[in-house]
Amino acid sequence: MSNEPSTEPAAKRLDFIRQIVADDLAAGKHETTVTRFPPEPNGYLHIGHAKSICLNFGIAQEVPGGVCHLRFDDTNPTKEETEYVESIMADIRWLGFDWGDKLFFASDYFDQLYAFAVHLIESGKAYVDEQTPDQIRATRGTLTEPGTPSPYRDRPAAESLALFEKMKAGELAEGACVLRAKIDMASPNLNMRDPVIYRILRQPHHRTGDKWNIYPMYDYAHPLSDALESITHSLCTLEFENHRPLYDWCVEALADQLPARPRQIEFARLGLNYTVMSKRKFLQLVNEKHVSGWDDPRMPTISGLRRRGYTPESIRNFCATIGITKFNSVTDIALLEHAAREHLNAVAARRLAVLNPLKVVITKYPEGESEEFEAVNNPEDEAAGTRQIPFYRELLSSATTSWKTCRRNFFRLAPAKRGPAPLRLLHHL
Repeated sequence: MSNEPSTEPAAKRLDFIRQIVADDLAAGKHETTVTRFPPEPNGYLHIGHAKSICLNFGIAQEVPGGVCHLRFDDTNPTKEETEYVESIMADIRWLGFDWGDKLFFASDYFDQLYAFAVHLIESGKAYVDEQTPDQIRATRGTLTEPGTPSPYRDRPAAESLALFEKMKAGELAEGACVLRAKIDMASPNLNMRDPVIYRILRQPHHRTGDKWNIYPMYDYAHPLSDALESITHSLCTLEFENHRPLYDWCVEALADQLPARPRQIEFARLGLNYTVMSKRKFLQLVNEKHVSGWDDPRMPTISGLRRRGYTPESIRNFCATIGITKFNSVTDIALLEHAAREHLNAVAARRLAVLNPLKVVITKYPEGESEEFEAVNNPEDEAAGTRQIPFYRELLSSATTSWKTCRRNFFRLAPAKRGPAPLRLLHHL
């Protein structure tokens, strides 16, 4: 699937995000639309991510000249691996989407993000705090009480710059200090109470190796990465709604150094009943060997669904059916299964598998003779044609003698010739 505009009627796909995009284009706010799918490479993608993938890439396809970037927000080297990067790229391609040459990593911008942090310190909008993590948490305040300013909040910029340089050079231990944005310790939004934007982390990065001893926090790196890529609409799930003021603050504080000012829009994430939707819990299942891996067919990961027999078309149709809203809800997993049946019904060839055959001899049928019956391959698709089914005197006896052989020969076929997994032919009658 390319980034060419969709030919489907827009009315069929209209939701509140697409309406915002259409209004912005009509008002001349943007010449085209640039979205991004920004996974953290700390696990395999699951069915919930498919909703975001279809939304971001789908909008880009529907707008003339629209583009969707794939950007890995790799700011936490303790949990990120190249294996996850490769699996994410494979899953997105399997779903039918392509980012072209728009592949990025937050780590591509580490030098720029560091320079931005220096600018914030010089302009009095950030400072190095030497409090311990426990002290920072204790002085953050509560939902009903304001936070307590750090004793280092008003330290001179030159002093913070010197300490920040020591943090970068690896001269300070992990936890010795952090860089905090200077915003508002009395803000009703806890995310705005001088959030940490850099911390010391002596961990090798899967792309930058041992170059860095400090790493930016996600809430700092994400909006600036969006701005550096000139993203027009930054689409994320509802749990980031309270983080939007910080997103906007980062962009505004560095507006004179950024090429664009993205707009963050939140939508409800996918919830499926009877289904775990947590990469942390998936990782536990994998590490404790309750499953054979991230692509175990019992897992609701995209690679697991692929092994179970789901088609990319069925998952895209499912995401289109559930739509985009601002309200958290739970979708019945039967709807996902229905989407799979609907697509397989339209494209899968009909076959019969005999797992425990019973030999039947028709004594009145001439020995040594046979005849063939014509059967349609798919009653929903005339182009699928027909096939001939042989009829013998000793009905099913060939199934008894050649079951293992037929099964072995079937799996020697190229995957494209086998058909969808749930309806694969194991033995012809």
